[in-house]
Amino acid sequence: MFSLARSKIFLPLLAAGFLHAHAFDNSRSDNLVVYYGQNSYGATQSTRAGQSSLSAYCQDDTINAIPIAFVHDFFSTGGLPALDMSSTCSVSSNGALPGTALPNCQFLADDIQTCQRKGKIITLSLGGATGSTSFNSDSQAVQFADTIWNVFLGGSSSTRPFGTAVLDGIDLDIETGDSTHYAAFVNRLRSHTGKANKKYHLTAAPQCVYPDAHVGTVLDAVPFDAVYVQFYNNWCGLQNYGNNNAWNYDTWDRWAKNSANKNVKIYIGAPASPTAAGSGYVDAATLGRIAKETRSKYSSFGGVMLWDASQAYANGRFDKQIKTAMGTGPYFRRSVDNSTIEARSDRFTKIASRDSS
Repeated sequence: MFSLARSKIFLPLLAAGFLHAHAFDNSRSDNLVVYYGQNSYGATQSTRAGQSSLSAYCQDDTINAIPIAFVHDFFSTGGLPALDMSSTCSVSSNGALPGTALPNCQFLADDIQTCQRKGKIITLSLGGATGSTSFNSDSQAVQFADTIWNVFLGGSSSTRPFGTAVLDGIDLDIETGDSTHYAAFVNRLRSHTGKANKKYHLTAAPQCVYPDAHVGTVLDAVPFDAVYVQFYNNWCGLQNYGNNNAWNYDTWDRWAKNSANKNVKIYIGAPASPTAAGSGYVDAATLGRIAKETRSKYSSFGGVMLWDASQAYANGRFDKQIKTAMGTGPYFRRSVDNSTIEARSDRFTKIASRDSS
């Protein structure tokens, strides 16, 4: 049996932090992303109960990334965006920062920083099912990127809804309009993040129908770190897994291999309970099997995304169930020419060469 005390190699690695398995690592294939902020479960209850504090969802190692939802209006009062987090933080409950439609959520700074110290990434999701999320020009998109950088990320502003907390990136959950001028927004944002001393993540959450009607253009134009494909509320959803005429993860995998970032990760987005979506809910055992089968076939697989935290906790900690059910998988780094694949897991490292495909 392996003995930690007898290993002269293992201990220095442990001391150096190489085995801190719970810190977010985008190259893995077993990450769990769970949206927070909209209290989706509470919206189905007369009491509006259901959503806990942000830090409550960071108390164990289950969730790896939490997008905060949503900035739903890009140009609201004072030319600044509008943010609403349902029962957690809103203008009606917490008041607005002067001259804006941004709620005063500065009490969340400690929660955000607590989650980050535990190795989670906390990002900001733009869009949602309703809202005003379009640009009329590249210059307006560039202006908005500057605003997002200064108000939520590593820039500086007297108007910061989360106070001193610096979020870890931006998620595009654009479900209205199209992505005209979004490439200018992303490129400007990356010009800021590329000079920063911390890693920022750019993700998107398209519908499973390909190409996505709202973010398809920007997905093709600029590099993303991960894409949380919503395999629900559509004919290509999880309810049709195994149906070659409907289930289309392979289409998204082909897109990933030919996208601006060949190492982009594709997540299976799923409802966290039967009340979280109109269709696409499957139990944790089924979703875990689907995740394992997908991981075994596609190096683009990054893990599972759930909508949302309130639904997962109300459904018997569905987040924990699926984290266990999908198991721990290797992570893959593919070279640009696809000739070399580095596969890693918690127990081994293996480098192999193969023909390009």
